[in-house]
Amino acid sequence: MRRSPRETADSARRITRRGLILGGLQLSVASTLAFRMHHMQVDQADEFRLLAEENRINIRLLPPARGRIFDRNGVVIADNEPTYRITLTREDAGDVAEVIGRLGQLVELDENDLNRALAEMERTPPFFPVTIAERVSWEDISRVAVNAPALPGVTTEVGLSRLYPQRELYAHVAGYVGPVSERDLSRYEDPPPLLRIPRFQVGKVGVEAKHEEMLRGQAGTKRVEVNAVGRVMRELDRREGTSGSDIQLTVDTDLQDYVLARLGSESASAVVLDLEKGDILAIGSAPSYDPNLFVRGISHTDFNALNTNDHRPLASKTVQDAYPPGSTFKMVTALAALDAGLITPDDTSYCSGSFEVGSRSFRCWKRSGHGRVDLTGSLQHSCDVYYYELALKVGIERIAAMARKLGLGQPHPLPMSAVTSGLVPDKEWKLRERGAEWVIGDSVNAAIGQGFVLTSPLQLAVMTARVATGRSVSPRLVRSIDGIETPHMGGEDLGLNPNHLIQVRRGMYEVMNNRRGTAYGSRIIADGMRMAGKTGTAQVVSRITSEADPWEDRDHALFVCFAPFDNPTVAVSIVVEHGVGGSKTAAPIARDIALQALYKGDPPLEAYPSKDRARIKAQQERLAREKVARQTENSSRA
Repeated sequence: MRRSPRETADSARRITRRGLILGGLQLSVASTLAFRMHHMQVDQADEFRLLAEENRINIRLLPPARGRIFDRNGVVIADNEPTYRITLTREDAGDVAEVIGRLGQLVELDENDLNRALAEMERTPPFFPVTIAERVSWEDISRVAVNAPALPGVTTEVGLSRLYPQRELYAHVAGYVGPVSERDLSRYEDPPPLLRIPRFQVGKVGVEAKHEEMLRGQAGTKRVEVNAVGRVMRELDRREGTSGSDIQLTVDTDLQDYVLARLGSESASAVVLDLEKGDILAIGSAPSYDPNLFVRGISHTDFNALNTNDHRPLASKTVQDAYPPGSTFKMVTALAALDAGLITPDDTSYCSGSFEVGSRSFRCWKRSGHGRVDLTGSLQHSCDVYYYELALKVGIERIAAMARKLGLGQPHPLPMSAVTSGLVPDKEWKLRERGAEWVIGDSVNAAIGQGFVLTSPLQLAVMTARVATGRSVSPRLVRSIDGIETPHMGGEDLGLNPNHLIQVRRGMYEVMNNRRGTAYGSRIIADGMRMAGKTGTAQVVSRITSEADPWEDRDHALFVCFAPFDNPTVAVSIVVEHGVGGSKTAAPIARDIALQALYKGDPPLEAYPSKDRARIKAQQERLAREKVARQTENSSRA
């Protein structure tokens, strides 16, 4: 049916009107968009440019795996273990207290760790994760993961933490690590960025601290895209760091274990040196402590228990403490006199039990005196009067020079904390430090290792090694780094007259093997294993003491030795604080340790005098049980 011209005209008018309306709407929208684009591109250009620049790529550091520490046989001393930890990001958590409350219903949170984390949270940006709990179990991680929707901002991570599987054995040697402190940062003019990583662990004492940069390794990096407020949007790339260097020490774990067990509950120290290369085979300070306690931050209770113990478990007595060497110093005085040509081995002195210097009387340890003694007898009986007379002939300058030649009065550069230089006094030292002139009585005291003379157990072991070999043996603790051996410290010839050394060694042999020697009861009788040694007693108060006196007033007991006599391979030094006498307390310990080093394990009972064998057998069985118990406990804790 055809439409009329009128209808066609009306339809055209309607279409035109709709088109105009639609076109007007489109023009309005286009104008609005054009205005908005102009406003954003021109009026707000600087603002959006800034936001675009702030939504950029950041490079963040990844902590490397710390180098491990081994003993000479490959036994692990310091290791890294994967640990689970729980972190909280304040920005994502919202109400932090509420989230921590929910988390505490799922996982047991340590109050000290929690307080430390909350304090750290206040110091760090809100978008930075803070560790709430470390070393949590897989079961705890699972519970947190299942309840993740109710724990905003809480994440679980896997990281590496330091572990000391030998626990107390190497606390004073390897040391321990702990979180970076302000004190650690203050050592650097410009601290490495790696140290800014929260809870990053650095060496605090011992080998861990002295070889920190070597053990630390090189950081890895990851590239992340962050928004304007610094929050990570996505990870773009990751490059793992370079692990720190592995360090192998010279110590033998089996011998170290025996040394600590043999020292027992005494406040004591022991050093065992290999005479060929100067390797430290064992270096033990008793009592010790578990360095694992310090890795995450030790509690106040545990620290106070260690810090207030009168046996000072935190002190590294072998290198840190210095004691009067007592009669172990007499070899120094004897060699100084022989080297100066002031005496011969056959020259004698008469000991009546005392020696007069001016108006002062210096007594021998044996009140009735030793009668007439020569050089060998003076060492065998440890006669004080012989050395009083010698001091007047030799003088302090020659004695001090010989002491330094034998390794006393100087710090030996070991990677251990607070290594003391001890003290070898002379006239210049007293005038400088005390503002007084040196007097004859000072020389008399120094000749028998009393007065101002101070030595560490390590220095006494070095002195004994040099007397035994005639070489400048120096201690070596680090055997290799990343498989590359460090130079050994066997030493060059000391330049001492070999005949003089023979005479002094003969006197030390008589100490152990002559029935009237001061350490005859602690001798070795096995063929080819005979020992030479010297007892020493260092006064703590100005009188002779006994076991009836309070512990803190008793004399220190010292002993040094080397073995075998005919072909020395090891030297041992022992200091037992307040042990009363070197012959009674220190010598038996040194004999047992020397035999353990010579036989590389439990020696046969035939090496001991027959009267001691039953006691030694019981001792060996007890120490073996204790060793198994410690190993079982270590395994269960690991």
